[in-house]
Amino acid sequence: MGRDLPWRRSRDPYAIWISEIMLQQTQVKTVLPYFDRWMALFPTVAVLAAADQQQVLKAWEGLGYYSRARNLHRTAQVLVQAFGGQFPKELDPVLKLPGIGRTTAGGILSAAFNLPVPILDGNVKRVIARLVALEVPPGEAIDRLWGISERLVPKDRGRDFNQAFMDLGATVCTPKHPDCPSCPWRTDCQAYAQGVQTQVPKAVVRSPLPHKRIAVLMAVNGAGEVLIIQRPQAGLLAGLWDFPRWRVGR
Repeated sequence: MGRDLPWRRSRDPYAIWISEIMLQQTQVKTVLPYFDRWMALFPTVAVLAAADQQQVLKAWEGLGYYSRARNLHRTAQVLVQAFGGQFPKELDPVLKLPGIGRTTAGGILSAAFNLPVPILDGNVKRVIARLVALEVPPGEAIDRLWGISERLVPKDRGRDFNQAFMDLGATVCTPKHPDCPSCPWRTDCQAYAQGVQTQVPKAVVRSPLPHKRIAVLMAVNGAGEVLIIQRPQAGLLAGLWDFPRWRVGR
């Protein structure tokens, strides 16, 4: 039995697309209340396309990575203008939409239309890496992982398979404490056979985080009005309102 999630009760490509974007780099438990509020505010792609950008960003407030919200807004406008408000059913045009990469496209097309399009989110990468006992970090073997995911997805059950694939990684083949005795692929898992399932996937060596010194101006006039400015439409926190700030030193 898979996870009971609101977007899985729907075959509406719009709802599924919204959920896929919200779930990028964000946990399911965080997304759930945002998804419900979003669908109440913007129940259709036409409503989202017609909304003001600031209204869209406000609805996204707290989810982070605000470029996702801006891309949702732009994509809604493209769908209305170029596709009559319908979500395309082919991979190539979907990949050309703002903010939609290969994994997101696969998630939408398989869930909405039951197409055999592979996915490769974090959970799926981990499952495949353990299945083949991957000897390098997943980021160094992306083409190989995509090839395996593509071969695994059945031609007639893309929806069920991809959702089960993600659920397996989220609930059984977890990062730190995989529940190998409950795994249906245990007998085929090379990492389990070698006893290295907790050491796979290999971790990537990360560079230290950069540090920047930023000066922030906070100004209030006699009427109690606070000075804020709208950030540029590109870059960090694009389009949001903020105190004037600038970088100082190196």
